[in-house]
Amino acid sequence: MIKNFKRRSIQFLLPLFTLAAFVGCNKDISLSLDNSRDETIGVVPIDTVSVKVSTYQLDPLPTSNTGTILVGKNSNAVTGTVKSTSYMRLGIGTINSTAIPDDAVLDSVSLVLSPNKYYSGDTTKMQKIAVHRVTDDITLTPIDPTQPTTARPFYVTAASIFSNKKFAYENTPLAELSFNPRVKATDSLFFKFNSTISNELFRLIKDGDNKIQNNTSFQEYFKGLALVPDNNNTAIIGFKDTVFLQVHYSFENNEGNKTRGKQYFAIDSKTYQYNQIETDRSATKFASMTLSNPQIDVEKTNGNTFLEGSSGVVAKIEFPTLLSLVNDPTISINKVELVIEAENNPLEGYEQPSNLVLMVANSEGTPISALASLETANAMQVARLIKIGDANGKYTFNLIDYLNKIKTTAYKNTSLYLSLPPLPVPVGTVGGTSVAIPPQLSSTANRLILAKDGNDPRIKLNILYTKFQ
Repeated sequence: MIKNFKRRSIQFLLPLFTLAAFVGCNKDISLSLDNSRDETIGVVPIDTVSVKVSTYQLDPLPTSNTGTILVGKNSNAVTGTVKSTSYMRLGIGTINSTAIPDDAVLDSVSLVLSPNKYYSGDTTKMQKIAVHRVTDDITLTPIDPTQPTTARPFYVTAASIFSNKKFAYENTPLAELSFNPRVKATDSLFFKFNSTISNELFRLIKDGDNKIQNNTSFQEYFKGLALVPDNNNTAIIGFKDTVFLQVHYSFENNEGNKTRGKQYFAIDSKTYQYNQIETDRSATKFASMTLSNPQIDVEKTNGNTFLEGSSGVVAKIEFPTLLSLVNDPTISINKVELVIEAENNPLEGYEQPSNLVLMVANSEGTPISALASLETANAMQVARLIKIGDANGKYTFNLIDYLNKIKTTAYKNTSLYLSLPPLPVPVGTVGGTSVAIPPQLSSTANRLILAKDGNDPRIKLNILYTKFQ
């Protein structure tokens, strides 16, 4: 909303200045005047304001308890390869030894996964997943209570398992399955376990062994599963985190007829299911971007900038000299918009994210908050992808609150990270039920490559302000 000022304070008409540029690393923002009248207007050129754009690698993300099992691998020439292996811990589920007749015989043991219709990459090719038995205890990484909250990302709020964590598993798989993804279908996948582990599990159930009396004893014996994608896979597939290890058996009932029975193990705590992420950018312009060297400027990547879920890559945006404009006593800023263009022809198999957010990072590069919504209390501001005809899609953010705060100590020397939502974002209610945009930073492999002109990402900063004498 445009601010009201006392008439005696205004010496000039209200001009619309547009700091508009397709900006790259340290490129000056151009200044244009949108005014059709002939009255004389005082204009102070703002040729010192610049924007610095880079691609930034966040610390490993908490990928446990996201609600989505991600398994697979995909690659493209611009950003490289992402691979997701999913780990989980099982409990005894419905296992009940007394319910199995003495004459029951084993039919099969199968792990059942249900697709959730999510995918990223090329699903036209055959995919392969192997199920391995984990040999390490799957454990959480606690929050360090001696660490100040500003030293960790604001979205890390509890003990978690992070995306770089690995737990050992047996080399020989318990089961393997090759399949053609049917991304719009909900048909479950069945991984039939080999006879050795199947017979062993069935014997334990029939005998009422102590190893399956409760979740703790079972997990001491069977620590968990790792779902490992084949190196030739071309897509990352999403599955629901309702997983069942089904034990099928048959027996004769009292009438002498063959009867089938089923019991199952299941995930006992979703907190111990997580996705382990590996990347390989060695053949790309982003090869030098690592945890120890997290930032790479656009001038080193031919102008390419991207963001990516699960791997924790964001687009970093800085305004090194904007503070001088904010502190100018002769200027009152009324409206600020940041407009970011998405490449109109995204990589095949990779849809453009429908929603993005801006996170505020401190001088150490740690995300300390998200750009706040100006409409919904205690919520992040969400920019939705807007596409009109054949033009590039655009995401637009209102930066007025950020500009007001960069003068404060809390926002001193901060930058912005263009990112997928790291937490759920409430957007309203339907039928009395709260509706939220789901977190995507830790639960998807969504990717966006920003549009560019030459070596400059297409980012525009529009500022409406009043100039005083």
